[in-house]
Amino acid sequence: MSEEVQGRLRAAPHVWIGVAIWLVYVIVIYVVQLSTDIPYDALGDSASNLFLGAGLSLIAGAVLLAMTATLLGWWRPALFERAHSPRWPIVVPALMAFAMLLNLALTDWASYDGAFFAASLVLLLVGFTEEMATRGLLIVGLRSRFNELSVWFISTTLFALMHLINALSGQALGPTLQQVGMAFLGGTVLYILRRTTGTLLWPMLLHGLWDFSTFAVQHGTPGRLAPLGGIVNLIAGIVGLAVVAFVIRGAHERISAPQPATR
Repeated sequence: MSEEVQGRLRAAPHVWIGVAIWLVYVIVIYVVQLSTDIPYDALGDSASNLFLGAGLSLIAGAVLLAMTATLLGWWRPALFERAHSPRWPIVVPALMAFAMLLNLALTDWASYDGAFFAASLVLLLVGFTEEMATRGLLIVGLRSRFNELSVWFISTTLFALMHLINALSGQALGPTLQQVGMAFLGGTVLYILRRTTGTLLWPMLLHGLWDFSTFAVQHGTPGRLAPLGGIVNLIAGIVGLAVVAFVIRGAHERISAPQPATR
């Protein structure tokens, strides 16, 4: 990273800082969700359940991450790459976007009322919070020490593991482990989107819309074709694993801690 960008950092990036941010974010999300006493599987039962059980924790997480990025001065390296990778692997996140559109097209919109739809919009915040925590601030910390292959693997693994808290919030262990596996694949696709576009803003948008669409398609009475979006997304994740090396190769995103000025 250039000396100009380094000079804007209020705190030198370190791996432990990135991991600590990730851990604190996970704890805050879990504690806020636990305080509402709404089981994970009951989030879709009503507008109030959805807002209190998911929305409040996402709002708290968003505030926490925004304050942290500001205090550390890490906004720019968290949101922008020094240089983007080759563009062609963007076909993989484009496939995920197509899966999202399928979900929205196959949703039973008649089952929504105004209050429930408004409450469900808060799910879009997950695009900011989870991306900022894992493919944003965590990546800044990891890049202070590791090569880009390790940065992808560690950040994506921690992104996947953060979904284990759903089991503590009432979801059965089997579906939770399946969710963890899918999160690793999806995280790889979103990492590819960051590298090919040179910014975290597009992964934030796609992530938020994807989570909104997966919740929407399961609401009401899902049709026979409702699983189609999930199948396409699985294919995108598998292809993502096959091409992620092409966005890692030649990356020069290593962040060196600024050296103290000498007299």
